[in-house]
Amino acid sequence: MRRYDDPVEVRRGWVGTPTQGQEAPEQFVWRGRLWQVRAVIAHWVETGAWWTSTQVLAAIGSSRSEGSRSEGSRSEGSLSGLWGEDLLGEREFWRVEAGMGRAGGGVFDLAFDSDNGQWQLVGCVD
Repeated sequence: MRRYDDPVEVRRGWVGTPTQGQEAPEQFVWRGRLWQVRAVIAHWVETGAWWTSTQVLAAIGSSRSEGSRSEGSRSEGSLSGLWGEDLLGEREFWRVEAGMGRAGGGVFDLAFDSDNGQWQLVGCVD
């Protein structure tokens, strides 16, 4: 699979049969070309590496965070304020089979970043 980090425009809709369909990417524009999704192969969600963030290290009292923690970053006896939105970031991935018209096609990995609302094409086998 070739790896990419290209922005794409995605139109979501119902993919599959009416009884077994799901809301998923229905079409996407990549490099000025419209691709029609024929099938959803896989769908998964990944979170960021929250366990390595400064906030988590500070909360568990890790010595790695001692030098980087500023005074007052921990509220008195509470962990409130430590759990920022960066810990909640998720990327939703869709592996789809898509083509342009009747000719050709391929398998594409599309990613939706919930933090910024942007879609990216991250992989392709064509």
